Amino acid sequence: MLLTGTHPRTLDDKKRLALPKRAREQLGEVAQLIVTPGPDQTLWIYTKDELERLSAKLDETPATDSEARVFRRLFFAQMEEVDLDRSSRILIPDRLVKFAGLEHEVILLGVRDHLELWDATRWQAFLNEHESKFDKVAEEAFRSK
Repeated sequence: MLLTGTHPRTLDDKKRLALPKRAREQLGEVAQLIVTPGPDQTLWIYTKDELERLSAKLDETPATDSEARVFRRLFFAQMEEVDLDRSSRILIPDRLVKFAGLEHEVILLGVRDHLELWDATRWQAFLNEHESKFDKVAEEAFRSK
């Protein structure tokens, strides 16, 4: 699955997020998504299949790795399954809204295997800080390991 794009959105008063048509097309036929806290005070949104792939990768880390144990606990314990309603909206749980500091204006990003939900102001600050480094981080990202 290849999720891409930047989608300005709004959360309604009930904290529902309407998924844009392009994101729905990229996700395929899904009735549920999983929302979990992510790094940088974001929310990550996965399909069950993609979450299974990520989980398998996390399973490669030894059970004796204390940082991996902390991450697994925080990541899996806080995730929530959410249903898509007839209007292709998902309800973002209050505690996750609070975690990510989401206000009315949000940005939904496609980030290859998952979606990220950002507060619009924080996303703009992230862009302002990192956009000028694109060439450098691209070079590092594609460097052979």
